[in-house]
Amino acid sequence: MKEKMIMLGNEAIARGAYEAGVVVSSAYPGTPSTEISEILCKYNEVYTEWAPNEKVAVEVAFGASVAGVRSLACMKHVGLNVASDPLYTFSYTGVNGGSVIVVADDPGLASSQNEQDTRMIARSAHIPVLEPSNSQEAKDFTVLAFELSEKYDTPVILRTTTKLAHSQSTVEISDRIEKQAVPYERNMRKYVMMPASAIGRHVYVEERENRLAIDAETLSVNKVEKGSSEIGFITSGIAYEYVKEVCPDASVLKLGLVNPLPKKLIEEFCSQVKEVYVFEELEPVIEEQIRSWGIKVKGKECFTKQGEYSANLLKKVLYGKTDEVYEKQVVPNRPPILCPGCPHRSVFSVLNKLKIHAAGDIGCYTLGAVAPLNVIDTTLCMGASISTLHGMEKACGKEFIKNWVAVIGDSTFLHTGVNSLINMVYNKGTGTVIILDNRTTGMTGHQEHSATGKTLKGEETYAIDLATLCKSVGVPNVIEIDAFDVDGLTKVIKESVLGDVLTVIIAKAPCALLKGQKFPNKCEINQDACKKCKMCLKIGCPAISMRDGVVSIDETMCNGCGLCKNYCKFGAIEVVAR
Repeated sequence: MKEKMIMLGNEAIARGAYEAGVVVSSAYPGTPSTEISEILCKYNEVYTEWAPNEKVAVEVAFGASVAGVRSLACMKHVGLNVASDPLYTFSYTGVNGGSVIVVADDPGLASSQNEQDTRMIARSAHIPVLEPSNSQEAKDFTVLAFELSEKYDTPVILRTTTKLAHSQSTVEISDRIEKQAVPYERNMRKYVMMPASAIGRHVYVEERENRLAIDAETLSVNKVEKGSSEIGFITSGIAYEYVKEVCPDASVLKLGLVNPLPKKLIEEFCSQVKEVYVFEELEPVIEEQIRSWGIKVKGKECFTKQGEYSANLLKKVLYGKTDEVYEKQVVPNRPPILCPGCPHRSVFSVLNKLKIHAAGDIGCYTLGAVAPLNVIDTTLCMGASISTLHGMEKACGKEFIKNWVAVIGDSTFLHTGVNSLINMVYNKGTGTVIILDNRTTGMTGHQEHSATGKTLKGEETYAIDLATLCKSVGVPNVIEIDAFDVDGLTKVIKESVLGDVLTVIIAKAPCALLKGQKFPNKCEINQDACKKCKMCLKIGCPAISMRDGVVSIDETMCNGCGLCKNYCKFGAIEVVAR
């Protein structure tokens, strides 16, 4: 009997990649996909790395595929936007060794700036998409994805979602398949995408997709579960689990391959059921294709395009009511907040004091937009803060940005921010860029990056020096400073925003949650000296609170960073040893 284990969806995908004989994996951390690489790196047979961004990750996977081995690239849905440039052409070149791109969508915006649907990009790029419904399928579909990749000479997208990535179910594991590398043969028409080559490959892509659509009719992952002829569902992914929970007697067409769709199978299913619902999260990708064939189904007129689906959503649509226990459940409001001792809070407190606006970026520091710090005015995508500031200057002149800065994290700066900085230098931009260097990729759980000095596997490596990098691209004024040096930050920010040259301020202090961080001190309030002015509350530290007119510091939360002490004009706060 094969061994069975309880696995997260992400853990199962990693296991599937291992069992499929993957040799090279490249990724950029992004919730909810991050754990795939963190788990996969524990298998010594697989080379794993953090890439500086998703575009690079796909290009590395492409190179490994051309060299003849199975390769993997992992990212979240917005990362696929960054990777779209190589992705669309990778579809044209096809593969040598199988190549799979895992993309994790985020219905419900658990940790993202939008709810885009990967299936729409895959349709546009003519790339097949597999979508598992549970952890067992997550492993099995990963293995199948590599088989389909090699059979049809195409990269394959494995689409997952937040709920699947972070839920657990039983998985039966197997041994690793050690595949011999496919010999590389030079083929300019296949791999060099000049116009003359690409024209021919586009024809191949269309033919390939037609073959896949025909074969999808009998593919085992597309299956009909016969039940009532009164009501039927066409569904896929985690939504399938909700259908089975709410309507166990309904007929179901479960689609494992969601692009391309098996037209004849769908037509036959719909002809045997009186009323058919298409139950799919986010966009009506399946629904619109079915309706374009002249088949009558119900879909988004009943179900929302927004947020995660649930069994209760389906109950409400079908029966007009939901689970009473669920309805009565009250979830307390718990807004996100920067951690105690976070170095970003120190920088934002200075910006708030100086009444300076910030063009923001993607990371923990996006929380600088909310009360009580209230300094970030824009957040668009990874690396956009610097370009946003540059655009403001070119639109309204230097005077406009004299109370603006751009803020960006160290990992995000290396992801795509450096390109924006080069653009500012090249196009004679001025302004102030603050790199919040906390020595990690904080938002996704403290992953290494190319400036931390360690690889994904924890091996020592060269650490890019951010100050040297900024100087090398031509930034005339680069300043490194301790993120908790409030007086120093105040001085340099005041001077730089009023100056006429491009300035990069690198505010350095490690993330308070990094492994190995020690906090020998704590902050205490002398109640006799406290004037109840509430200045210490304005920094928004969760360790500080006021009840019944008394300000107190929770020593179990405080790590003694001393930021609050800087804002107490009466000397009522002291930093003392624990």
